[in-house]
Amino acid sequence: MGQAGEPIIVVENLTARFGPNVVFEKVSFEVYRGEVLVVLGGSGCGKSTLLKHMIGLYRPAAGRVLIDGIDVNTRNRRKLEELRRKIGVAFQSGALFGSMTLGENVALPLEGHTRLSASDIQRVVKMKLAMVELAGYENHLPSELSGGMQKRAGVARAMALDPEVLFFDEPSAGLDPVTGAGLDNLIQNLNAGMGTTMVVVTHELASIFAIAHRAVMLDKSARGIIAVGSPRDLQGRRDDPRVFNFFNRQWARPGAGGS
Repeated sequence: MGQAGEPIIVVENLTARFGPNVVFEKVSFEVYRGEVLVVLGGSGCGKSTLLKHMIGLYRPAAGRVLIDGIDVNTRNRRKLEELRRKIGVAFQSGALFGSMTLGENVALPLEGHTRLSASDIQRVVKMKLAMVELAGYENHLPSELSGGMQKRAGVARAMALDPEVLFFDEPSAGLDPVTGAGLDNLIQNLNAGMGTTMVVVTHELASIFAIAHRAVMLDKSARGIIAVGSPRDLQGRRDDPRVFNFFNRQWARPGAGGS
């Protein structure tokens, strides 16, 4: 895992606002090179909104996000192209094109952002699918696969350009516990084997303890971050009932400090 002092992502005073609704404000943290950072919190706290700001899908009301020194909202086309090669995103649904085979889905980033020959692209596609345990499925359509296999195919496509950072939005959502654990194992293996930095949005406790080096906890009522640390450290924190209750599966009475 990357050491403190080697941030690849810097989030500075980030504020998300939609009309009069402020989702979170003045959020700041760093993601270290090579680590798995989990963004967590209760429903409606802004986890997925934060991820979409971090990959440049949303423009912030204030603040900025830098990935390897590049502002994700840069208007410089050369810098934007450089940034797109540095990151991969595995969306909650898998976000595969249903009319295209798995091989064609994984090939899309390679066709759009490289000058590889068709034969080289096919070699990379086969390698990426093999890495997510989908070797031999190049010619299958997404509809022919289980939900877990579709998610793994989405990871293969996100990895197509060998990104420095992989983002995952609720990777275990909609999966049974065994399939979800398999996806957690895949994330661990990719991080350990390739050293890829990962930012994972989830509220699944089992996943958090399995994959996270550190966690950033958002809270709806606080409109921002209430805790940062390793899952084990946060589990033992008794100074904030919201943090303790989340990590120990305890329900908080309304008005008792819960989110």
